[in-house]
Amino acid sequence: MTTISSGQATIAEKEDRVFSAGLSTKSNLAKLAAWIDERNVAFLVCSIGMIVMLLWAGSFKMTRPGAEGIIPLVSNSPLIWWHFKLFGPYIGSDLIGLTEWLSGALLIVGYFKPKAGILGGLVATIIFFTTSTMIITTPGAIISVPGIPGMRYMSFMGLFLFKDVISLGVSFYLISYFGRKAILSENRA
Repeated sequence: MTTISSGQATIAEKEDRVFSAGLSTKSNLAKLAAWIDERNVAFLVCSIGMIVMLLWAGSFKMTRPGAEGIIPLVSNSPLIWWHFKLFGPYIGSDLIGLTEWLSGALLIVGYFKPKAGILGGLVATIIFFTTSTMIITTPGAIISVPGIPGMRYMSFMGLFLFKDVISLGVSFYLISYFGRKAILSENRA
């Protein structure tokens, strides 16, 4: 978003105001879209879902089964393979879990202090960028199916990891949402 000139709203802000200005429409689909937009449904679903996932997954990583479950993922990652070598699988997994908790907590604080939400989104972006690369590096994540020559598919592990690509997109969305809130807050002050 770039400002057109000093004191004027950005093009995106003007489009947002036009969309949510209560313009009448005959289309039920457009009415539904406006209703969803006016109530911030996308933000609420994305942010609450992300917070719950980060806190829950972070908690699980601080258990023995959680730590042992991510050993093959971390060990084969070109970005964090060194993590378990340096800290061991249990402390290393605890640190990953604490990082997820940190991100979730910052997103919660972001509801009241948008810059904290930006930081939470940035931490989540790093987490999910890293785990998204594991689709390629984890043995067995992409498999061939007998009887279908030349075709490769994602296994259950690959599909499990692929959700992190979507979570990466949600992280970027949360950064932009909290960023807009922070800009509005700064402009009011």
